[in-house]
Amino acid sequence: MFVRIVKMSFHEEHIAAFLENFELMKTRIRNADGNRLLELYQDKNDPRIFFTYSYWETEEDLENYRQSELFYDVWAFTKKLFNAKPEAWSVDKLVSLQ
Repeated sequence: MFVRIVKMSFHEEHIAAFLENFELMKTRIRNADGNRLLELYQDKNDPRIFFTYSYWETEEDLENYRQSELFYDVWAFTKKLFNAKPEAWSVDKLVSLQ
């Protein structure tokens, strides 16, 4: 399993639209094959910046999602709202303390 982190920055006037669309799509994204967790974070100092954290069983699962109609619908809507190029990382979790 690995973690996918995506940083997105929005025009302030588009934040509500992003959050509304995320609310509509989050369950479908979470239920994508191989997805084990989906979280959304908002930066405390700059409310225009958001991060998604998603846990995936395999890189193939993530790639299948990225090639899906669901991803196309989510990304086609979301990318129009950005005020900066999004950044993404795939990382392996080494330690988790709870």
